[in-house]
Amino acid sequence: MNRRELVTYLDDYLRVKEIQDSSQNGLQVEGPDEVTKVAFAVDGCQATFEQAIAAGAQLLIVHHGLFWADPVRLVGPLFRRARTLIEGGCGLYAVHLPLDLHPDVGNNAELARLLDLQDARPFGEYHGNDIGIGGELDTPLPLDALVERLTQATGSSPVRVLAHGPEEASRVGCISGGAAMMMDQVAEAGFDTFITGETSHSFFHHAADYGLNVIYGGHYATETLGVKALSRHLTKKFGLAATFLDVPTGM
Repeated sequence: MNRRELVTYLDDYLRVKEIQDSSQNGLQVEGPDEVTKVAFAVDGCQATFEQAIAAGAQLLIVHHGLFWADPVRLVGPLFRRARTLIEGGCGLYAVHLPLDLHPDVGNNAELARLLDLQDARPFGEYHGNDIGIGGELDTPLPLDALVERLTQATGSSPVRVLAHGPEEASRVGCISGGAAMMMDQVAEAGFDTFITGETSHSFFHHAADYGLNVIYGGHYATETLGVKALSRHLTKKFGLAATFLDVPTGM
């Protein structure tokens, strides 16, 4: 497939030009004109770049790319990463918030689907868009049962669980990655349980103060879902060969 046509499709499908973000979403490193195999990963790093090239991919699609809001110099590890892609004949496409919030292949849409949440709806305003998705469980679940369901969904045990809400979860809000600072919006939206990726000391007491159950499923683990869903979508639509590169961080 022609790279330009594929990038145009991705830009439109993911609405990368419409969604304000700190990431410079879209094509970040050009790569070959023709693409027959696409690799997918959460992070744009030396390990995934080397694996993508070894797998014979002409394009790597990641959630966390190389270039963000602030200007950078191509020195040190960043230079080596860019050189690896260019010399290896592999382009790089990054999609951050547009993949978090996408209604079909987004991280949070996938979380809601895999957790079998009903009446799913967007919530959680960030950079002018609702990036989370929440809904109702068919039947209230003990918190440990919901933790097990999340573990099955992501293939990874949660990093931490804070049980400050009801013993049985009923209304669950999902915001992948590092969204602990959005706990106030979770509570305001009426959810009793919040699933996100990771936290910091600053937000430890928020869960108790808001009376929320919080499950930290891992930043990496909760953000493998969108790139995998996008991989399935592109494979089905264009018949492209695809591979997921698993480089977990444990966080």
